[in-house]
Amino acid sequence: MSNPADTPQLAVIGGSGLYSIPGLEDVQERQVDTPFGAPSSPLVIGRLAGRPVAFLSRHGLGHTIPPTQVNYRANIYALKALGVRFVLAVSACGSLREEYAPGNIVIPDQLFDFTRHRPRSFFDGTGFVAHVGVAEPFCNAFGRQLETACRAAGGVVHAGGSYITIEGPRFSTRSESDNYRAWGHSIIGMTTSPEAFLAREAELCYAVMAHVTDYDVWHQEPVSVEMVTRTMHSNLSLAQESIRQLAAGLDAGQQCACGEALQGAIATHRDHISPAQRKQLGILLDKYLGS
Repeated sequence: MSNPADTPQLAVIGGSGLYSIPGLEDVQERQVDTPFGAPSSPLVIGRLAGRPVAFLSRHGLGHTIPPTQVNYRANIYALKALGVRFVLAVSACGSLREEYAPGNIVIPDQLFDFTRHRPRSFFDGTGFVAHVGVAEPFCNAFGRQLETACRAAGGVVHAGGSYITIEGPRFSTRSESDNYRAWGHSIIGMTTSPEAFLAREAELCYAVMAHVTDYDVWHQEPVSVEMVTRTMHSNLSLAQESIRQLAAGLDAGQQCACGEALQGAIATHRDHISPAQRKQLGILLDKYLGS
């Protein structure tokens, strides 16, 4: 954006219903294309609590894109190109723990990727190799900011826990759900992988506000879309107020290592990086390779 003061530091990936957040002003819509194709939806940019904030609908307007078909690479690349530093993912999840009840918010600190058919890296098939560390897959400093915001909004918040991402779009069998619990996971959903890994490759601070919608199938009757939708609808105002609190109190100068994730991770020799690769991966690599 031409004026740095108008560049959003914070972006929210979630449902299009979040755009109707009270207090969002000066709203504009921006069509974006990327070297990885078009994002799931246009970017919606506005001012919230006096700060510019960007929104992106993960499943497209009207929820038309299933989890595996989401263009995660284009979504994250578009936010990086916009100048965003912090990415808040708002997700529905099932609980694998008795104490994580429907209506609660979980801010996970670990992630298990159980998907099979999704591009997981910006560097897959590009002829460029980087090995990025994701021992801590979420930005814990940003997660603490999110926890503070969710508590200020009145949410029942659980900080920490392991999020297992399944392929979807179907829900789990009882046997699968029992196994995920036995493995030690806390919540289950369909979208955080590879979103979190791509955010790390893009050197963005990424955290998840996971809204528990059900107990998955280990605990009660089979999960249904109606069950998930009902709980997410009842939690909408809580999610919106949490985002407002986060925007108002955002510490844009927080100290963390996310912004240096590619430091020491690049394996491909500089003289083997072609002009086409530089063009495709430019905003991810410019500070390491030169523009």
